Amino acid sequence: ACGGCQLQHLDYPGQLAAKMDLVQESFQRYTGLKEIPLRPIAGMEYPWSYRNKAQWQLGTKNGRLAVGLYKPGSHQLVDLSDCPVQHSNTTYMLHETRNVLEALDIPPYNERKRTGVVRTIIARYGFETGDAQLTFVTATEHIPSVDKLIEELRKRLPEVTSIMQNVNPKKTPLIFGDRTKKLWGKTTLTEKIGPLSFHLSPRAFFQLNPIQTVKLYQFVQEAAALTGRESVVDAYCGVGTIGTWLAPHAREIRGIETVPEAVEDARQNARLNGITNARFFTGKAEVLLPQWVKQGFRPDVVVVDPPRSGCERPLLDALIHTKPDRLVYVSCNPSTLAKDCNILLKGGFRLQWVQPVDMFPHTAHVECCVLLTRK
Repeated sequence: ACGGCQLQHLDYPGQLAAKMDLVQESFQRYTGLKEIPLRPIAGMEYPWSYRNKAQWQLGTKNGRLAVGLYKPGSHQLVDLSDCPVQHSNTTYMLHETRNVLEALDIPPYNERKRTGVVRTIIARYGFETGDAQLTFVTATEHIPSVDKLIEELRKRLPEVTSIMQNVNPKKTPLIFGDRTKKLWGKTTLTEKIGPLSFHLSPRAFFQLNPIQTVKLYQFVQEAAALTGRESVVDAYCGVGTIGTWLAPHAREIRGIETVPEAVEDARQNARLNGITNARFFTGKAEVLLPQWVKQGFRPDVVVVDPPRSGCERPLLDALIHTKPDRLVYVSCNPSTLAKDCNILLKGGFRLQWVQPVDMFPHTAHVECCVLLTRK
């Protein structure tokens, strides 16, 4: 009913087959290629309890405070008692938080009446570290009884190491506002992927399935084929996870990201892992990359991991002009991936292979890692 898992009615092998078909059809439709170098999808051994973050809305149901997700295409809240794809710690954190808010009579935000306080609760859990972070997205600057709220949460949820507040007073479908502040504890959550550690601020993008993320990054490393002599640009670098993963195998890493907090996280993460050959810049890749090329810098490898909407056309044009030897495209949307690849193929690249990865079992989403090389 919540609309989060569109394929839960299929058995898992059926889901994987459906996702392979989706990738195949997307590339055939948008590139015109009859033969797609499509590898078998990388699935999960246990495709449950894999999500490390839950982002649930608040509302009222039958006179009680409810927490959950909206029905598809509506603002009708589904009060969730459990979620089989979430790590059990995230759902436990959310329900305990709901109970505390209700006991303290802290009201949920009512979008229609523009009244109330708390819009969204976000629970993040570190699979490897056991750290946990709670973030309240509020419509107001002030949370009533905030000291009592923090005291109760610390008592009921001792695993929580960070309690944060993000203020979003606007009428918008976006979850986060521009300002985030600490209510208690650390400002970041620490998590590990393989041997690497990462500090994550509340707004920082981080892969939701840490088990499959390791597989995905291994495919990225395979595609990059680094020997230690290459210069690498990591566009849409987020908190620097891919760049930090590749840094030990490259001569130089340059990451680009538009969110300033994520860039600061990326720099901290490089220092945290003893990485000295990676630098991270705030800005747009389609602006910075051409500037660097004019200054005499030409990357051997470019990695792009854009949002679902795909790469901006100016960035695709910049990649065609820059002509890296290897272009690694990580995507969560086969349609925009195939459309962008079509532009890149016409611009002088060759499609070497497409590797689907099932990052989100039971949903219609499928991640892909694609290797393109210069003709």
